[in-house]
Amino acid sequence: MIEIRNLCKKYELGGTTVNALDNVSFDIRADEFVAIMGRSGSGKSTLLQVLGLLDQPTSGSYKLFGKEVAHLTENDLAIYRRLTLGFIFQQFHLLPRLSALDNVAMPLIYSGLSSIHASPKNLLAVVSLQDRMEHKPRELSGGQQQRVAIARALVNEPRILLADEPTGNLDTTSQADILNLLDQMHKSGIGVIVVTHDEEVAERAHRILRMQDGRLVSDSQTKNGKKKKRTVTGINTTIDSTTHASWFAYFVKLLGEGYRAVIANKLRSALSMLGITIGVASVIAMLALGSGAQKAIESQLTGLGANVIVVRPSAVRVGGVAQESGSPARITLDDVPWIKERVGAIQGAAGNVTGRAQVTFGNKNWNTLVQGAGLEYAAIRNAMPELGRMYTHAEEQSRARVALLGLTVVRELYGNENPVGTFIKINKVNFQVIGVMPSKGGGGFRDQDDVVVVPLTTAMYRLLGKQYVDSMDVEIRAGANIDDAGDAIKEALAMRHRIPASMQEGGYQIFNLDDIRTAMTAASSTMSALLAAIAAVSLLVGGIGIMNIMLVSVTERTKEIGLRKAVGARPQDILLQFLVETLVVSLSGGALGLVLGGVISLLMSQFAGWSVSISAFSIVLSIVFSVFIGLVFGIYPARKAAHLNPIDALRHE
Repeated sequence: MIEIRNLCKKYELGGTTVNALDNVSFDIRADEFVAIMGRSGSGKSTLLQVLGLLDQPTSGSYKLFGKEVAHLTENDLAIYRRLTLGFIFQQFHLLPRLSALDNVAMPLIYSGLSSIHASPKNLLAVVSLQDRMEHKPRELSGGQQQRVAIARALVNEPRILLADEPTGNLDTTSQADILNLLDQMHKSGIGVIVVTHDEEVAERAHRILRMQDGRLVSDSQTKNGKKKKRTVTGINTTIDSTTHASWFAYFVKLLGEGYRAVIANKLRSALSMLGITIGVASVIAMLALGSGAQKAIESQLTGLGANVIVVRPSAVRVGGVAQESGSPARITLDDVPWIKERVGAIQGAAGNVTGRAQVTFGNKNWNTLVQGAGLEYAAIRNAMPELGRMYTHAEEQSRARVALLGLTVVRELYGNENPVGTFIKINKVNFQVIGVMPSKGGGGFRDQDDVVVVPLTTAMYRLLGKQYVDSMDVEIRAGANIDDAGDAIKEALAMRHRIPASMQEGGYQIFNLDDIRTAMTAASSTMSALLAAIAAVSLLVGGIGIMNIMLVSVTERTKEIGLRKAVGARPQDILLQFLVETLVVSLSGGALGLVLGGVISLLMSQFAGWSVSISAFSIVLSIVFSVFIGLVFGIYPARKAAHLNPIDALRHE
């Protein structure tokens, strides 16, 4: 089972070389119960640690079941510890946050890919602790804790049981119970190797190896020594490929371990989560604010109508000099129906004139924008009245004194009253209110709801005294090219008003609302990204906080890491476990941040009146960023934990 030849282990202490093991050689058969004895400093514990693959010899040969240990990789050593060895520590090394049952089952986290293992509950029953399964280590006596440690050593059904002073901290009764358990384990077919300084314990063994100053000074049989030899077979350390379900179960176990570790330090974990929570909440709120602003802009521009261009006359330039006075570049009332017939791509057209006016109702007055609009204005601008009606063709032809009010004017003059059917004065001229315009939204330099709309002819000849139209709204047919239609309109108007080719540059201006929409949307998106980037800085700060806490956690849990490696955890298992713990913190903080970000967005909307919109993209982005932060800032502490030497970690104070 074990073949040792010329085994040496040297330590460098303060410039002095200490020979902990000096040319030790012996064999141990599978049928033996062996005790290793010696005074403190004799090398017996070092020998047991080498036998348990927790420490590496400086030189010599150590074969375990015919396999040279020096040729094993770190992963191979972990697998051998998992499948071959069970270690019982003098200090028990039970995890205080776990129950007795969870402490016994802990090695199964790393050997769970194999279906061959003993039941933790059955093992606790074997060591007479079936009624203490859910008790924490602090709730157990020393003898009971040692029994839990024995059950944990047996859970993977090892071939060899290694015990380091298993009765050193126990009373006489507990010592007898533990020795009886070791006898039972040996009789069941498990090789037992015990390190002890107690002669009574050694006499229970079949063979005693005595150490002195790092050397094997005697190898003797006791009265319990046996002649019968057991057949020793090799072991298979190859891990078979596993199903997805097995890997999922493995991850769930790691997740449970991570959750327990986080809960064990509630305040510290909460402070770590706080940085991520604030970062995610900031990102959510800023993206919601940017997205809301973008949608508000889209809504306002959509209110202007789809596929709409605005045609305005401008000063004609000759030789680079503006010719404003007497410029032929004008738009008349007759141009509106003419251009609609002339350019086939036009769906509808409406002339517009604007001017400021004082509007009064009763004892209230308000200065607002008066807009004279052609009959097709409502269809082009998506502005059909919400209350009342639109004026008719006859009313437009007769210059009727009828008006439609924007919501801002209604609020200022009428409050909550219905204005339809009442009369107002516009620049002291009576007008009947026949409708209320739909909300177009405010913002920027102009409130689009602060307007009074009247028939175009009424505005030109009764209110504003204008002979020409200020601008013309043109709706382009679906599928038509807006730019081509704009060029056709400019050429047609220039021809109609006989503007020479040399003077046509700048004669008419075409404003494409799609271009405006694209520019404003791009500006809004840029601002939204800038706000999110600024908010993301707090996520980075939170990530640094997580790294700091995890480094502290690795230092505090060094012994635990050594224990996990001793029961068969590979470096990648430790790495994954600490990464999962980091992800538990970052994802929990991210989830709280989502809730907090939603609350902040709601408060901004309710009390500040800002337009906000939480998108699925911002939620997904925050979750992905939380995971990314957890992985990036957790990888260094996790790697540090994964590369700890098992025996150095167990000795850590």
